[in-house]
Amino acid sequence: MGLMPAAFIGHGNPMNALEDNRYTRAWRAFGQAVPRPRAVLVVSAHWYVHATAVTAMGRPRTIHDFFGFPRPLYDVRYDAPGLPSLHQEVADLVHPTWVGADLDSWGLDHGAWAVLRHVFPDADVPVVQLSVNALEPAEHHLRLGAALAPLREDGVLVIGSGNVVHNLNAVSRTMPDAGFDWARRFDDAVREVVLERPTEVAALDGHPDAALAVPTPDHFVPLLYVAGIAGATGATAELLVDGFTDGSLSMASYTVGMAPLRVDDDT
Repeated sequence: MGLMPAAFIGHGNPMNALEDNRYTRAWRAFGQAVPRPRAVLVVSAHWYVHATAVTAMGRPRTIHDFFGFPRPLYDVRYDAPGLPSLHQEVADLVHPTWVGADLDSWGLDHGAWAVLRHVFPDADVPVVQLSVNALEPAEHHLRLGAALAPLREDGVLVIGSGNVVHNLNAVSRTMPDAGFDWARRFDDAVREVVLERPTEVAALDGHPDAALAVPTPDHFVPLLYVAGIAGATGATAELLVDGFTDGSLSMASYTVGMAPLRVDDDT
């Protein structure tokens, strides 16, 4: 099975679930390069609630948590099995933080399946989601990520799914492949810290462009889990793919604990 890496994936527009572009090709390359995991634990920006919980159902449902998109996106199903026993493993690792077992309220949101249908297109690897507790500060999430690091040794691939820069109020359809200056400055600052000093990622809320780049923390917090794993293990972080869509959405993705991947934009 091998030691599992961890990854932060900038998932961007839900339509990436259906598209073949430089980002989805990078996600596929990542899936082909990692050892086959026992399970995937996803920390998604879209399960942002007032509790820490883990999905604990045997067959999580596909959640279409968006509106106004083409019909084919709503027809997507990602029927990966769950792994209910992973709840207890997570709860033991992060104790004394309480972790609820979600048996029926959630499932797999598009932060998980829009990425995973490229990473593991056969949906044959068990998938579990860990909620983002909106009541907790950034340092808490960084600590939880560090506590989850032993999962790498037990065949669990941890994926944080969000966006380093995510400002929907600033979206510009005239900039499909570009970022605003403030967005690029913040993205560059995050890259430097993730690659060199991952335990300092939580301090980036003091960056001059943070208020525009991260107007709400939901899409940024999943990065803290992966940074926490990197800091706890001393594993090297690598940039998987970068870029912007619509001016204010960073597609930057990082891996932790694996060799750099060459992603061919023409394949």
